[in-house]
Amino acid sequence: MKHLKFFKDIRKTNVDIAGGKGASLGEMTHLFGGQVNNNPIPNGFVILSDAFDRFVEETHLKEEIEARLAEVDPENTNTVDKASNVIRDVIHDVPMPEDLTKEILQAFDELFSNTPSDSPLIGGELNNQFVAVRSSATAEDGDVASWAGELETYLNTTRENVVERVKNCWSSLFTPRAIFYRHEKGLIDAYVSVAVVIQQMIQSHVSGITFTVHPVTEDPDQMIIEAAYGLGEAIVGGLVTPDSYIVHKSDMSIFDINVGHQTRKLMKTPKDKIIKTVNKKFVKDEDGANEWIEIGGEGEKQKLTGKQIIEVAEVCKKIEDHYGFPCDIEWAMDDKGKIFITQSRPITTLKADK
Repeated sequence: MKHLKFFKDIRKTNVDIAGGKGASLGEMTHLFGGQVNNNPIPNGFVILSDAFDRFVEETHLKEEIEARLAEVDPENTNTVDKASNVIRDVIHDVPMPEDLTKEILQAFDELFSNTPSDSPLIGGELNNQFVAVRSSATAEDGDVASWAGELETYLNTTRENVVERVKNCWSSLFTPRAIFYRHEKGLIDAYVSVAVVIQQMIQSHVSGITFTVHPVTEDPDQMIIEAAYGLGEAIVGGLVTPDSYIVHKSDMSIFDINVGHQTRKLMKTPKDKIIKTVNKKFVKDEDGANEWIEIGGEGEKQKLTGKQIIEVAEVCKKIEDHYGFPCDIEWAMDDKGKIFITQSRPITTLKADK
C-alpha cells in the first residue's frame, strides 16, 4: 500500500512519516514481539503524512491554507476562529481521492481479518469492528514543538465513517487551539504535516496514564499511575478524577494509594442507542458513538487491585527501559484484566538536570 504502513513496518525513526504516535506504536509493537495475539499493543496502521501532503497538493488547498493563516492576528480571536472554520470546512467538503479511500478500507478489513471472533479487540462480534482514529503530527514530541494534546482523536469509529474521521484528523491541524499553538511556537509560516493512526479499539473497563518518573517529585525511582473507569479519553482530557498510585520502580513496591471520587465514565454507546446528529461536523462524538454513564457509588472504589497496579507498572517500566528516558504512557485494561498500551511519549516537563 502506497500511503499506509502497519505498525509492524514502523519504527521510532519514522516520526517524519508516521508522526510521534505512529512511530511510537510501531516501535512498541517490535518491543513486545511483533504482531502476535499476546502483544499488549492493539494492532493498527498509519496513514502516512504523504497522504495528507498529496491531498493538499492535488486539491489545491495549500494556497488556500496559507492565505487564511496569513490573515490570522493571534490577538484577535475572531480572525483565528474565521480561519479555522474556513480551512476545516474546505478540507471536509473536498472528496477523498478514490484510490486513497480504497487503501484505507482495504487496510481496515485486513486489520480485522485475522482477529479471532472472541477477541476483546472486536467485542466478540465479527461485525463489531471499531477503531480509534488519532492525529499524529510529524512535529509531535520533537525538539522544536510538541503537538501532543493539540489535535483530535475519534473513538469507536466504524468502517462506514473511518474515511471521514481521517479527514477530520487532518483538519484538526487548523483548530483555533492548533492555530494559536503555531503562533506560540513560531510555526505559523512553517508547513506542518500530519499522519493518522488507525488502531483497534479497546473497550476498556479501566484506563489510565502512567508517568514513569513522578512529574512532581521528579524522583527517578517513583512511578505514578492514574486510573479511572471507562474509556481513556476521559482521563486524558481531565474530565474525571482518577485514582493515583505511586510505585517504587527499584523493587516494584506500592508506596501510596489515593482513591479518586469518580462520578461518571465514558463508554461506547450500544448500537440501539446511537442517535445521528446534524450540523456538528467536528464534534468527537457526533454520531453518538460514546456516552457518559453515571456510576454512583462504584466510583468510590479503588479502580485497580494491588496486583494489577504492579502489572501495569512492570509493562510501563519495560517501555521506559527500552527508550532510555521517562515516558508518559496511556494504557487500557479490559474487563478480563488484560493490559493494552495505546500510546507512549517522552515526558517533556522534567527539569533538564533530572
